Amino acid sequence: MRHLALLTALALLSSAAATKYPLTVTDDLGRTVTLKAEPKRIIAMLPSHTETLIALGAGDKLVAVDRFSNYPKNVTDKLPKMGSAYQPNLEAILALKPALVLADESAGSRLTEKLAAAGLTVYGGTAQTYNEVFEKIAVLGKLTNHEAGATRLITSMRSELNALQKSVVGLPKVSTYYEVDPAPYSVGPNSFIGTLLTKAGGQTIVPARLGDFPKLDPELIVKANPQTMIGLGLDDARKRPGWQGLQAVKAGRVYMPTPEERDALSRPGPRLPAALRALIRWLHPEALK
Repeated sequence: MRHLALLTALALLSSAAATKYPLTVTDDLGRTVTLKAEPKRIIAMLPSHTETLIALGAGDKLVAVDRFSNYPKNVTDKLPKMGSAYQPNLEAILALKPALVLADESAGSRLTEKLAAAGLTVYGGTAQTYNEVFEKIAVLGKLTNHEAGATRLITSMRSELNALQKSVVGLPKVSTYYEVDPAPYSVGPNSFIGTLLTKAGGQTIVPARLGDFPKLDPELIVKANPQTMIGLGLDDARKRPGWQGLQAVKAGRVYMPTPEERDALSRPGPRLPAALRALIRWLHPEALK
């Protein structure tokens, strides 16, 4: 009887967590997106969407991904690549007859607009802030009828992130220049990377008024004189005008992430704990001993 009761409880839990279709949601472009039934064929055109679907248990629905999706390799290596947000292979995407395409909300790429104009059901949206990462995981779980998987993933991520953050409590804040691109583009404090820096015991030198991923005047970096630099190599830093005397350069505290670390840091998805661990290792290595 106890076994039967357990099975009944599990069945009720599963039923309660199931998505009901037709389902209508609003994406980051303010578009109404309606799914008539559970999508069995999905194309993810951003690595963060690919990684999220796989992590919450919906990886078997993927029929193709964008060319930058490379994790986890045992899944992504087997999937056809559909180009990128700026250079999508629209013909190949249409040929696969996806029930849902996950794209971005970028006005620059206009990917969502292009795919929708071709008659596809498209959700356009990505996380820009730390909290939005979890919101997007929940949305993707709902869209794919994997709400329970999304809840488990969010709970697991938050638990690991909280444990890592506790390791640097009480340690001094390290002023940090985080380079997204040599232009130079960096990160504001309210971006998901800026928030991770704060949680790692650091603080971006970029003021919030400049936005989440601003292009900086190089003079701002020199004036800020950061204690640590992340995203470029030490030799590169030494060659830049006025940088030889900066704290980070003189102390050799300039760190170039590995390709895998850079992916984890740049993708607002399930690998946030790996990204936070890497940041703590550079900012407060003593905390991980």
